[in-house]
Formats: sequence, C-alpha cells, structure tokens
Amino acid sequence: MSQTHIVFVDIDPEHEAAFDAWYEDQHLPDILACPGWLDARREKCLEGGPRHVAIYTITGPEAYETPEFNAIKGFGPFTEKVRNFRRIRLTRS
Repeated sequence: MSQTHIVFVDIDPEHEAAFDAWYEDQHLPDILACPGWLDARREKCLEGGPRHVAIYTITGPEAYETPEFNAIKGFGPFTEKVRNFRRIRLTRS
C-alpha cells in the first residue's frame, strides 16, 4: 500500500526563486527517478505552516533506503538556508 509523505520548509525570501527553480528542475526529477517514488508535487502554504510544501507518494518506507535516494536526498545547495523543516507521513486506513 502506498504512503503519502508531506515535507514543509521555509527559506529566506532572497533565496526563494533559486530554491523554487532547483526544486522543480532538479530535485523533483531526481526524486522521481528513484525506486519507490511514485509521484511528487509542490504547493505553497497560504497560512498555518512553513511556506513550501512538497507532497510525495511512495511505495513504502523502503523508498528511503535505496542508494539512488541516498545519493540525492536533502536540499542540495540550499541545505544551510532551509529552516522549519517538518515531515509528516500518511497512509490510507
């Protein structure tokens, strides 16, 4: 059964355009090339949480343990600029 994982982060406004470009053009394609990563999309939070939201559908927790994922996980060149990281994991009941 697939799982949905939601990642929330903030980044300072001066880095936001570059972060958005990196996430859309590099990170999402890299993630979707990894085994077990079925879908990915991004949204902007309008209120009540960090501004940047990524929603992933994965096959299960094993998707986090592949060499392909371990090679690209994280926030790349923005690692030191990201703050308020939060992840929630959902499964259908």
